[in-house]
Amino acid sequence: MILLPFRRTLVRVAALILVTTPALAEPSAAAPDAAAVSLADLARDFVPLALEIGTHEPEYVDAYYGPPGLMAAADAHPRSREQLQQAAEAAVQRLDAIIPALADPQALARAKALRGFYKAAATRLAMIGGAHFSFEDEAEGLFGIRPTVKPLTDYDPILARLEKLVPGAGTLAERVDAYQERFVIPTDRLRPVMEAAIAECRRRTLAHFDLPADESFDLGFVTGKPWSGYNYYQGHYHSRIEVNTDLPVRIGRAVDLGCHEGYPGHHVLNIMIERNLVGARGWGEYQVSPLYAPQSPLSEGSANYGIRLAFPGEAQLAFERDILFPLAGLDAAEAQRLWEVREASEDLAGARITIAKLYLDGEVDRPTALHLLQTYQLLSPARAGQILGFIEHYRSYVINYVTGKDLVQAYVEHGEPDEATRWTRMRHVLSDAVTPADLLAGS
Repeated sequence: MILLPFRRTLVRVAALILVTTPALAEPSAAAPDAAAVSLADLARDFVPLALEIGTHEPEYVDAYYGPPGLMAAADAHPRSREQLQQAAEAAVQRLDAIIPALADPQALARAKALRGFYKAAATRLAMIGGAHFSFEDEAEGLFGIRPTVKPLTDYDPILARLEKLVPGAGTLAERVDAYQERFVIPTDRLRPVMEAAIAECRRRTLAHFDLPADESFDLGFVTGKPWSGYNYYQGHYHSRIEVNTDLPVRIGRAVDLGCHEGYPGHHVLNIMIERNLVGARGWGEYQVSPLYAPQSPLSEGSANYGIRLAFPGEAQLAFERDILFPLAGLDAAEAQRLWEVREASEDLAGARITIAKLYLDGEVDRPTALHLLQTYQLLSPARAGQILGFIEHYRSYVINYVTGKDLVQAYVEHGEPDEATRWTRMRHVLSDAVTPADLLAGS
């Protein structure tokens, strides 16, 4: 959560939706075959297993809006870590046996996604028990994808480009940070700027998505948090989006947060899951959202990519220059240059994965990792320390923001499709049981 602005939060909201949550039952069939019955059993069993893992590691459950009785039972009588790991590993073996027998495409997709959930659970339970994996093996076990790890020297040309964009005395990180600090949204203008940004993100998304008429969100501003923005999904197609004001909020964060936390990001993703998978199909396993699962790179990746999907080309620049800069009382004449600096800085995002791998695999020590973060992420010492704290705590979760975005973008933009096709493919990512492997196969 530390300074990674797009993390979703743990929010247990079962009591809020007890009355109206649709009954979850497997579709009836005249003579269900053994594989389908076994799949239904494994899907049903995943929710209590995930909730019980949450008693061993509270952060494991990122969100839950299923029956309160399941949560109460998990809290009252959780299995041991060893028992849960054995159950998760056994479920993976059962799914491996039944997947070849599933002919129905939806059942097959569900089974593959469920296997990923169980595999991630087994991996995380092993880690809770003290097991250590290499960075890439850990990422694959938890998130179903091996990250691309580039040498840091690949990012040197980007630093050289930024040297020209932001010349002057001091280190490049100091100069870039000081330049971007010139574009802080004044506190008394933060709400109208954020509301305008979210409204535009929503308008652009609604041009392509048929969201429920009663979907909604609340916007709040908070302090004392280690993150800059959160989406608290509360069920019933409602979210609370919070913006942390501990650190000055720069103008570029408005659209980024509006899209990532709202439209077409986490808010829309959770709506689609609740409506299409839980409600329409009765797939109860999706009522619980584990923090460590193959869904994570899709969730964080689609939320990050959603910014560019909603604002293609220089549309974000134009909106900020013409609407948000005046609302914030900032000099719109600098919008173009600031955009170029931000674009170049974004190209450094993958360096964080490389640094995390080097540090977590013991190839560099902590002071070296801090120095590399300052150099290749253009961070102040304090911000670098916060990022490294995130890496130390959440480890390979860091891949989801970059690798996940690259994965979703490659799938959505494969073959250079038109705008309508891009949004259709995004709907598939948000609405269906897909895995990172599915997107790799389709890109």
